[in-house]
Amino acid sequence: MSTFNTHPHPTLPQLTKATGVALVAAAAILITTVLPAEHGIDPTGIGKALGLTTLSSSSGEAAAALVPVTSAAMLPSNMAALAPIVQTPAATVAKSEVPFRSDEMMLTLQPDEGAEIKASMRKGEQFVFAWAAEGGKVNFDMHGERPNAGDKFTSYWKAKQHTRAQGIFVAPFDGTHGWYWRNRGDQPVTVKVNVSGFYEKLYRPK
Repeated sequence: MSTFNTHPHPTLPQLTKATGVALVAAAAILITTVLPAEHGIDPTGIGKALGLTTLSSSSGEAAAALVPVTSAAMLPSNMAALAPIVQTPAATVAKSEVPFRSDEMMLTLQPDEGAEIKASMRKGEQFVFAWAAEGGKVNFDMHGERPNAGDKFTSYWKAKQHTRAQGIFVAPFDGTHGWYWRNRGDQPVTVKVNVSGFYEKLYRPK
């Protein structure tokens, strides 16, 4: 028993005719709807009759209202001739007067011993850091002190029983910033820290 296909494939002339109809319909939509609404171009007048041309004008006014205008009268006299003014996102670039540097330091903590490694930094300077403990876990306190602060300090990150930590640090004020590690275990632990960024020096406080 043979099966007949009741839905024959369209012929080439039929496909050509259908494509032409689709193109004509698309062009009609473009001329009567899209151009009047988006660009205010209304060659047929249909867009105006449908109220579409008001959309293009109102969107243009709204966009113009978002653009800040700076005139020469608003600038100091010694800056009036400096044009154009280019604005960049404030958080994109962090400039530094301190040279870039990288350091690695190590210290060994005996059982129940604690020690520090610090960096001298200016407010806004930053570095990337990573430290790791070998031989056991340590408690640590990442903190900073202002100049002549005595015993006062600010903690940024405290945790117990860690073997490593890493991240990016931005100094909130001028002073010294770094880590205090303490070995609460019964075996010696060696801590190695790597720092790269903008700071004056990395050192062990005496």
